[in-house]
Amino acid sequence: MIKITRHSSLEEIKFPLGILQVKFPPEEQWQVDKFRALADSEIALLKEKFAEYDRKAVFGENPYFRFFKKFKKTYPVMLQFESVVFKNRPFPAFNPVSEIAFLMELTTFVLSGAHDIDSIDGEVQLYIATHKEDFEGMKETLHTYPGDFCARDNSGIIFSLIAGTDSRTCAKTDSTNVFYPLFGTPDLDEKTITDAMEVLKKYIFTLAPDAEIETAMI
Repeated sequence: MIKITRHSSLEEIKFPLGILQVKFPPEEQWQVDKFRALADSEIALLKEKFAEYDRKAVFGENPYFRFFKKFKKTYPVMLQFESVVFKNRPFPAFNPVSEIAFLMELTTFVLSGAHDIDSIDGEVQLYIATHKEDFEGMKETLHTYPGDFCARDNSGIIFSLIAGTDSRTCAKTDSTNVFYPLFGTPDLDEKTITDAMEVLKKYIFTLAPDAEIETAMI
């Protein structure tokens, strides 16, 4: 397991974090068609379950929705959910290693990420940002926010709960050594995270039955 530490800024603030560290087998052993068929089935079930969807009823008291609202941001998983389930936007079939986390977000509403462990420089430190710090996101320059839950390695910021994942360590199409952070918020029940970790494991084993997985709550 990669070394992850908590900065003193987190001593009095509860920000639980679930970690899945995964060693995938060679890509030729992946069962991509089987995973994407599962994704189609899961999305069909969501359409049926939320046929009478009301945003306020489903997300109004969601801890992530409330946390993002403090930063005047809209919870991105809610937007992803509405886009795929109700606007019939296609499931983003671009990188199975990342698709796994995306599907887990849709089915559990738990926020996550996907990072290439081989791109991590040294240990990872979790901390609460005190000011805006720029870092390169996957599509544009991003920044942290005061009060934001973030992580950095020896080379810089690797994620911000509010802003997203950096471009240097994000999982790529050739990534086979990956860690998935599952983010909590100060008022989120840890069981929500551990339950989502089990869902993510199911999706990983659907894609790659021989994957090696380590888990931890930090």
